[in-house]
Amino acid sequence: MSGKGLLIAAPRSGSGKTTITLGLQRALVKRGLTVRGLKCGPDYIDPAFHAAATGAPSANLDSFAMPNTLLGQIAGEAAEAADIVVAEGSMGLFDGVPGEMGHTGASADIAAFCGWPVVLVVDVSGQAQSAGAVALGCMRYDERIRIVGVILNKVASERHRRLASAGMERIGLPVLGALPREASLILPERHLGLVQAGETEDLHARLDALADAISAAVDLDAILAAAEPTELPVTRHGAPALPAPGRRIAIARDAAFSFVYPHVETGWRATGATLVPFSPLADEPPPQNCDSCWLPGGYPELHAGRIAGASRFLAGLRGFAETRPVHGECGGYMVLGKTLIDADGTAHAMANLLSVETSFAKRKMNLGYRRAVLQANGPLGSAGQALTGHEFHYATITSVGDDAPFAMVTDPHGSAPAPAGGRRALVTGSFFHAIARFSGQP
Repeated sequence: MSGKGLLIAAPRSGSGKTTITLGLQRALVKRGLTVRGLKCGPDYIDPAFHAAATGAPSANLDSFAMPNTLLGQIAGEAAEAADIVVAEGSMGLFDGVPGEMGHTGASADIAAFCGWPVVLVVDVSGQAQSAGAVALGCMRYDERIRIVGVILNKVASERHRRLASAGMERIGLPVLGALPREASLILPERHLGLVQAGETEDLHARLDALADAISAAVDLDAILAAAEPTELPVTRHGAPALPAPGRRIAIARDAAFSFVYPHVETGWRATGATLVPFSPLADEPPPQNCDSCWLPGGYPELHAGRIAGASRFLAGLRGFAETRPVHGECGGYMVLGKTLIDADGTAHAMANLLSVETSFAKRKMNLGYRRAVLQANGPLGSAGQALTGHEFHYATITSVGDDAPFAMVTDPHGSAPAPAGGRRALVTGSFFHAIARFSGQP
C-alpha cells in the first residue's frame, strides 16, 4: 500500500513553510521513518533541501505545467517508497494562475489530486485570535481539500501562544505546534531564493537544529496521525516529461550550473540515457564520448569571470557544438551568448555560440509560467511541439542578436505569442526551464 502523505501549506509566502517542512522531514527521519519530500510548483531550490533533510530524492509537483499522468507518477513513486510523504506548498495555499479547475498551479490542486490533508502554517506575528479567522477562511475556501491542523509560527510569548490558540479553538482547528521567533533557524538567501543546498555551510547541522526545534515545539505523533494514504486516480507510469536529448548527455554541474528538475533527469534515465557530469568552473570541456550537451540554469552571473577564463571549457564547448546538439536553459543560455555583464558592470566574453548578450547589472525580475511552441526540430522535440515551463531570473537581455528564435511563448494571462531564446545550427537556448511536453490534455 502507498505510504501516507500530507501537505504543509500557508495562507501566504514568507510564513515559514520551508523551515517547518525541513524540520518535520528531518525529525521524522530521526524517528526511524522513511520520509520523502515533494515540492508544489516550479521552485527548483527546495527539492534539494528536501533530499538533504530526508536522505532520499525529492521532486516537483506542478498542476499547471504537468499532466495528470506525470503528477501521478511522481507522487505515486514517492509514496510507494516511503512511510510518509511530507510535501511543501508554494506561495499561498490557493495561489495559482488562470486555468482549468485542478490545473492552476496552486498547492491546493496537489492536495486534492493526491488526497493529502493540509497542515496550515500561520505566521501569527502582529496578530493573535485574528489568525483563527485567516485559518477559517482557508478551511472554507475550497471544498476539495481538508485542513486538519495548524502550526503557529513566530510566536512572541507564551501569552501570545495562548491567545492565538484560542482563535484556533474557536473554529475547531487543532493546534499541532507553536514555534517561537528564532532568527538562527532561518536559512541563508540570495536573489533567487535560498542559497542552494550544496552551497549552504553546515547544512546538516542546520537541519539537525531545525529537527530539534520542531521536535520540541510540534506534536509529531499528531502529525503522523493526521497523514492519510495517498490516493491517485491515474496510472503511475508514463512517458518521460521531456525527450532525452541524447543517449549520453554531457551535463554541466557545479556552483554555476546546478538546476535541472529532478523529474526531468529521472525521466531521461528511465529511457536508458546516461548523464555524464562535467564542471565548467573547473575548466572541464564536455566529455567527447557524449552525443549531446546540456547547460542547466544556476548562477553563472556570480562566476562570470571564472567562466570567461575557462579556456578549455569554452573551446571544448565550441568544438562539441560543431557536430552535436547543445542546449542551455536560463543561466546556460546566458553562457552560450556573446557576453555576460556581471553585477559590477564588467562585460565577460562567453561562448559566442548564440548572439544574445545579457546583463546582471541591469536587473529586472522575470517570473512566470510559459507555454512554448518549438520553431524547429531540436533536442527538446520537433517543430510545433508545445512545452510548458517556467522562467525566473533577474538578468536582462541587452541585445537579442540575429539568431532565429528557439520558441514562440505565451503566458497563462493571455499574452500574445512572442519569440524566445535563440537557435543557431545545433545550438539552442532560452531563459525558460522546460517542465513537460504539452498536449492540451490534463
